[in-house]
Amino acid sequence: MTTSLAADENHVGFVYNGFRSANLSLDGSAEFTSNGLLELTNQKKKQMGHAFHPNPLSFKNSTNDTAFSFSSTFVFAIVPENPALSGHGMAFVIAPTRALPDALPGKYLGLFNESNNLNTRNHILAVEFDTVQTKRFSDINNNHAGIDINGLTSVESYPAGYYDGETGRFKNLTLISAKPMQVWVDYNGVKKQINVSIAPFGFDKPRLPLLSLSRDLSPILNEIMYVGFSASTSNKLKSHHYVLGWSFKINGQAQELSLSQLPKLPRLGPKKRSKLLTIGLPIISVSITLAAVLGTIYVIRRKRKLAEELEDWELVYGTHRFKYKDLYIATKGFRDRELLGTGGFGRVYRGILPTSKIEIAVKRISHESRQGMREFVAEIVSMGRLRHRNLVQLLGYCRRKGELLLVYDYMPNGSLDKYLYDQPKMTLNWRQRFLVIKGVALGLLYLHEEWEQIVLHRDVKASNVLLDAELNGRLGDFGLARLYDHGTDPQTTHIAGTLGYLAPEHTRTGKATTSTDVFAFGAFLLEVACGRRPIDPRAPTEDVVLVDWVLGFYYRGELVEARDPNLGTEYIAEELELVLKLGLLCSHSEPRARPSMRQVVQYLERDVALPALLVNGEDLDDFAALFPHSSMALSVTSSSTIVADSLLSGGR
Repeated sequence: MTTSLAADENHVGFVYNGFRSANLSLDGSAEFTSNGLLELTNQKKKQMGHAFHPNPLSFKNSTNDTAFSFSSTFVFAIVPENPALSGHGMAFVIAPTRALPDALPGKYLGLFNESNNLNTRNHILAVEFDTVQTKRFSDINNNHAGIDINGLTSVESYPAGYYDGETGRFKNLTLISAKPMQVWVDYNGVKKQINVSIAPFGFDKPRLPLLSLSRDLSPILNEIMYVGFSASTSNKLKSHHYVLGWSFKINGQAQELSLSQLPKLPRLGPKKRSKLLTIGLPIISVSITLAAVLGTIYVIRRKRKLAEELEDWELVYGTHRFKYKDLYIATKGFRDRELLGTGGFGRVYRGILPTSKIEIAVKRISHESRQGMREFVAEIVSMGRLRHRNLVQLLGYCRRKGELLLVYDYMPNGSLDKYLYDQPKMTLNWRQRFLVIKGVALGLLYLHEEWEQIVLHRDVKASNVLLDAELNGRLGDFGLARLYDHGTDPQTTHIAGTLGYLAPEHTRTGKATTSTDVFAFGAFLLEVACGRRPIDPRAPTEDVVLVDWVLGFYYRGELVEARDPNLGTEYIAEELELVLKLGLLCSHSEPRARPSMRQVVQYLERDVALPALLVNGEDLDDFAALFPHSSMALSVTSSSTIVADSLLSGGR
């Protein structure tokens, strides 16, 4: 049974008394048993399984803030193939993603690999229950619990056991006993201390913890994190790793589990054979054979329909790849009624994954050329590691024949442009628009400066900004995006983007930079504030280009009159003027005059004032000399129209 605990943003909690109807994000070998157990691994070789609560949790108020307190309790059991040997163990995990794509099984517990073990950029906290002694990780024995930070060399560990409440004596526990045990993990954000306790199933929480570590987790935990479990087996050592129930709470005590409601572990040893089954076995065998013959044709036909390609090089990206069958079921066979929209690269469908019940959006892209497919998939998978609340999360991909399918988080309110144009059913008010603008700015800042590589989006526009259930803006559609390392130059050499958002230097050289993204963001700012597209062929000749149209209001000292008429009088004049002036500044024809996205965020947050030339509307002749939009924008547009129209057909 699963129960969600209603709470405010900083007091989120949940409890799973069994997993019969649980909504967890599973990958690898993880699955739910018929009686409600969460089985992370079965008794097969070299496996790893992950199970995460599907929704991200806020562990801080902001990036540089102090980590919140949290509490968790769960019941687990390890059932080995050989009663004397087991591998390799399991862990309770707090990670920045609900998938660990680079992790390995065996001694790495499905958490890390050889190259990223102990990397401070992992931002992973784990409490391990290790059943194999690995000397390279300084394991104390083959039956211990440990607190791991960014790697498998535990910062604190102790043999598995508990302190008796009456005598105070330490009593050993055998992790591979095939018996359920309960664990408590508590972090005090004020005292900066994490405690871990373990006890036999049905026992009270020990008064003395097994592990106690004084450590501020604020540098380890990001603002947004995922919580869950990981387990692994090796080539020789195999075990079932089960979780029977789980409770978690931010800024509070985790709700007690209802132990009587937890599912039972499977019985050990062979079951007694029923006489009825023995007598009826020949009849059952014949029936099964006939059913198999009759079903063979159906199975063959269905497999052909759902067949997909898998080449050796794609095994590198394993957990990011979805099965076509799952996506086919999720979208009900890609029915038209599940169609969300059609873009330049393909059609987008709504779906619900059959196992985890997570709502997704699936984009089908035609990619007939095999050349470059490997590089394209590698880049897509890299972008799947992007994690920011103002970016649409890319969950993975699937490749089948000449088709590539990209899987994203589902955004229930669709794209921003449908709220701006063509007489929308619902108009966003100024407060909502301003929050969307700031959200997209933060997302671009993350892409340009805060991730491990620089990401050029190359197609910033209202139709690529999606709104979640709370109308928060998230930048999506990374189909044109490119990655490059910090301190190097981007290698793009061809024009890509959408007409009206293309910087003048990009149309001349084909080279995209962070500054060309800023130019597109400037067009986006004016677009949201004015409710007009950057280029409107239906407008009078002098008003075709939105920048020119806004400049006209600026020259006349009537800048706020350029606002979207749908806003009426319900707006904050200072914010509206700030957005319009910032849109003009970002749209500067000279790249060096444009601000960086960090400066843009500072302007929007009012931490830094806009340049004086834009703040006081004086010296218009000087302004015209520095910002020659009226002539420059039209000349650039006209000179690049033929190239852009042929290259960007399909509206991109």
